[in-house]
Amino acid sequence: MIKIDFYTVFWREMVVLKRRLWKFLVSRMVSPFLYLVAFGWGLGRSIQMNGGNYLQFVVPGIIALSAMNTSFNSVGTSLNMSRLYHKTLEEYLIAPISAFSVVLGNVLAGSLRGILSSVIILGLAYVFGAKITVNFWFVLVVLLTCFLFASLGVVAAMTIDSHEDMSNFSTFVILPMSFLCGTFFSSEKLPRLFHYFVELLPLTHASQSLRAIALGYDFPAVSLLVLFGYSLVLFAAGVIVVRRVR
Repeated sequence: MIKIDFYTVFWREMVVLKRRLWKFLVSRMVSPFLYLVAFGWGLGRSIQMNGGNYLQFVVPGIIALSAMNTSFNSVGTSLNMSRLYHKTLEEYLIAPISAFSVVLGNVLAGSLRGILSSVIILGLAYVFGAKITVNFWFVLVVLLTCFLFASLGVVAAMTIDSHEDMSNFSTFVILPMSFLCGTFFSSEKLPRLFHYFVELLPLTHASQSLRAIALGYDFPAVSLLVLFGYSLVLFAAGVIVVRRVR
C-alpha cells in the first residue's frame, strides 16, 4: 500500500499548493528577476566568463540556488511548523501509513515546488537573452537537486526543536551554500583549503553540472554520482528520523 499512502500525503500538499498557486509563482519570480536584472543588464554586460557573457554563466547557478531554497524551505519550514506548533503531523504519525510514504509524499511535493521555481527562472532567463542548452541531463540534475534538498528539509524539520533553530540552520548551512557553491562565481577562485571543502557540498555539484550542460562543457559524471549519493543518503535519513518520532 506504499503507493496509495505516499499519494495521499502528496495530494494533500498539492491541494495546499493549488490554493496558493499564484502567490507561490509570483513570489518565486521576485528574487530571480532581481538577480537577472543585476547580472543581465548590470554586471552581465561588462563581465566575460570562460569566453561567454556572465549572464549565461550565472543562470545555471541561479537555477540550482532556487531549486535548493524552494525545495528545502517548502518542506523544512512547513513540516517543522506542523510538528511543533500546528500538530498536524500527528495525523500522519497515528495513521496506518508508513514512514517511507510520509517522507516520499513530502519530498515529492517539495521537489515539484522546486521544479516550478526552476522553470520560472529558465523562462525569465530566455526573456533576458540567455542562450543555454536544456536537455534530459539538465532536467535530471534539477530533479536530483530538488529531491535531495527536499529530503534535507525533512531531516532538519524532524530533528530541530524550535523555529528559531530552524532559522539558524538555514543561516549556517543553506545561506553559505547559496553564495559559495559556484552559483555566482567559480569555486576555484576560493582559497585552496576552502575550495576543497566547498567541493564536498551538494550545491557545488548541482551548479557545476547545470553549467556544464547548459554551456556545452564536458559533462561532469562524478557530480551526477555525488548528487545521486546525497539523494539516497538524505532520503534514507529522513525515513529514519520519522520512524524515531513515531
